[in-house]
Amino acid sequence: MISRISGLFAAIAFAAAIAVSPVHAQEAKPADAASAVVEGAAADAAAPAPVAAAAAKPVDNPYGLKAMLEHGDFVSKGVLALLVIMSMGSWYILITKLWDSHKLSAEAKSVRTNFFKKASLAEGIKGLSEGSAFRFIAASAIEASEHHEGALTENIDHSTWVTMNVERSVSEVNSRVQGGLGFLATVGSTSPFIGLFGTVWGILQALTAIGVAGQASIDKVAGPVGEALLMTAFGLAVAVPAVLGYNWMVNRNKEVMGQIRAFAADVHGVLMGNRQVTKR
Repeated sequence: MISRISGLFAAIAFAAAIAVSPVHAQEAKPADAASAVVEGAAADAAAPAPVAAAAAKPVDNPYGLKAMLEHGDFVSKGVLALLVIMSMGSWYILITKLWDSHKLSAEAKSVRTNFFKKASLAEGIKGLSEGSAFRFIAASAIEASEHHEGALTENIDHSTWVTMNVERSVSEVNSRVQGGLGFLATVGSTSPFIGLFGTVWGILQALTAIGVAGQASIDKVAGPVGEALLMTAFGLAVAVPAVLGYNWMVNRNKEVMGQIRAFAADVHGVLMGNRQVTKR
């Protein structure tokens, strides 16, 4: 009897061991899977660090302006230098002429307000600054009115003589005002073609590189074509400000010269009126 009971307990213990062992196996498997997921996530989190570091590292552009200056030939560098000189010259002329035009406009306002309120033209001239265009015109008119003598000038009446000298002085002022605008017009009309020459030269270099290499690879074509596109962009960047500045200065100079001519006509009228009063 005791042996039967012992055998029964042994059978129950064996069955319980068999039932518990799969449960432990199933619990071990999720634990192993969870640890594997954690390890994979840690590896994925650590992996982007080198990629981010590589992305943050600056990359030199082998086909930009710096590369062209370092590896370009004398033709491309010469075209670029010429465009830089033309751009600097056009900006210098534009700024200086704009300043001169501003000064003439300010002087014209001052002359309209104060000059003809003086007792005489001589006193009015004293109130004008040295080198002023208005002072030059008034002084030329007074000198022509006071020095109308000589065998040759006797055949010209006084009014015509003064008119001729006033117009001559106005023409000289106009020449000074318009000086430099021809350079702006030249830059605006020629710089696109200079940039186009650089473009053609860059394309020629690209075709030459393809012919030498025997195949049209990107590294053989991208550099010269990039230089060609840069030359085109530089030519346009030089031409557009020159053309806009030329048209702007022409319009401003027309307004200023209109004020100068009006002042010259007023001075001529004052001189002729004084002479008529003297004759009476």
